[in-house]
Amino acid sequence: MLAPALRGQLLSISASSLNRRLQPIRARYPHSKHGGTKPGSLLKQRIPIRTHNGDVNRPGFIEADTVAHCGGALEGSFVWSLMFTDIFSGWPLNRAVWNKGAHGVVRQVKELERRLRFPLPGFDSDNGPELLNWHLHAWLHKRKQPAGWTRAREYCKNDNAHVEQKNWTHVRQLLGYERFDNPKAVAAIDDLYDSWFDLQNCFMSSVKLLEQQREGSTIHRRYESPTTPYQRLLASRSLAVEMSKEIQAHFQTLDPFQLKQDVECKLRRVFALNQSPRP
Repeated sequence: MLAPALRGQLLSISASSLNRRLQPIRARYPHSKHGGTKPGSLLKQRIPIRTHNGDVNRPGFIEADTVAHCGGALEGSFVWSLMFTDIFSGWPLNRAVWNKGAHGVVRQVKELERRLRFPLPGFDSDNGPELLNWHLHAWLHKRKQPAGWTRAREYCKNDNAHVEQKNWTHVRQLLGYERFDNPKAVAAIDDLYDSWFDLQNCFMSSVKLLEQQREGSTIHRRYESPTTPYQRLLASRSLAVEMSKEIQAHFQTLDPFQLKQDVECKLRRVFALNQSPRP
């Protein structure tokens, strides 16, 4: 219990006077030593804005983003999807996260990197607090092979166009705009993503923009032939031989027809869990 005199002083002090008196204490505990999910100006200053697409001639430069499965209402607890997209190959991967807290997001970022078939030299994200936090900053910069971290401009989704496009084609078209507020759905969605992305990465082709030129008011674009992310990775000269063999061995175990059946079965399980009573 506070003494009456001290309590009276605390209740009567102004916010500006309190802030002034706390400045010497704050100086001894810089913000970088504290964990938290809210990004401050100091953290933003440490992460440069990306002004190009990185080294698009080799895999490993990742765009990351999150998708809310909130049913249109951000109140309460629900599932989020954390998405990686490789700029060079278009190779996407997803994991589900409950409530997108900093610790949970970093844990799934590590899991996504483990599932990648190549190193992670570059990491690019938007300015969302689930990614722009000190936990992720420490993990990217204090490991044996630090990853270069850049961020997009605020409110400029085109800066992360590769992953933003996949948010629609690989998340919304699969799970829609339903609200998933059952914690058991996290493991079920992760299991669904395992089959879904094997199908998408190894058997679903896409086109990639190679160059564009403006001639007056007309923009001329040239695209590569339709290619799967799997084929782009194998064609990469920078991919290690061991990794290339590992990718090919995994590909040999896959059956697209079975994967399609697995996706449909797992998708029904996800939506069934969403209708079940909450714990």
